[in-house]
Amino acid sequence: MTPASRSTNTRDPEFQRLVDVSAIKELHIRYCRGLDRMDWDLIRSIYHPDAIDNHRKFRGGVEEFVHWCAEVLPRFACTTHVCANQFVEVHGDSGWMESTTLAYHRTYPTDDEPAADYMIILRYIDIVERRNGEWRILDRTIVHDTETIIPVGGEHARIAPVWLASTRDPTDASYAAALVAEQRAHGGDQRLSV
Repeated sequence: MTPASRSTNTRDPEFQRLVDVSAIKELHIRYCRGLDRMDWDLIRSIYHPDAIDNHRKFRGGVEEFVHWCAEVLPRFACTTHVCANQFVEVHGDSGWMESTTLAYHRTYPTDDEPAADYMIILRYIDIVERRNGEWRILDRTIVHDTETIIPVGGEHARIAPVWLASTRDPTDASYAAALVAEQRAHGGDQRLSV
């Protein structure tokens, strides 16, 4: 449970609303990170156990959704989900959120086709609930606004060796940063060196 997800009845109502809005927005940010790093536990952590996810091509419960993601996402060389506008309304222990997202999916080249960037602008429409002091998603529906496919060939189809390439697992540099920050919080002097 994140500190922002806990509710206390002693807080000023406007301050509590801001804390709740922040905790609700964080759900989508954690979701996007979970997708891009293929971190299935992180994705699970944003949903209530009885949640339903409706991606149109998929509709079902949390475990089925995670299984579907684990089948679909490795078909792409990488994905990047960019959070844009987020609109949240809170009504006590219930609320809803609309999160506009730019989703980039780099396909693998085939014998017949070059790699391509499949880009979608979509909105996640969420019903959220606070249970036991923690906000999570109860219902999620995906609405597509636009999609585009752009072929990527030649040198642009790969990451130049001078750059640190991302990975889609716990070997990604972001996981190392989290460990360094935690160790430094407890008096360590570690630095990020990946």
